[in-house]
Amino acid sequence: MDSYRQRTGVRLTYETIAERTGISVATLQSLAARPGYNTRLSTIEKLCRILECSPGDLLGFEAGNENTI
Repeated sequence: MDSYRQRTGVRLTYETIAERTGISVATLQSLAARPGYNTRLSTIEKLCRILECSPGDLLGFEAGNENTI
């Protein structure tokens, strides 16, 4: 959301994103606060559309964590 604001000058809130995507505010908060939160690809797609970014901009990979496969 910060990156989007820097690019566009528009401040998005969880409520705004929820209205535009249909993703619940609780899910958005979980995505932001819980590093290991498991979400659906359709949620990532919706976020990418609203934030005008690619999945790689939202997701990170931590090498050495073999238990996640």
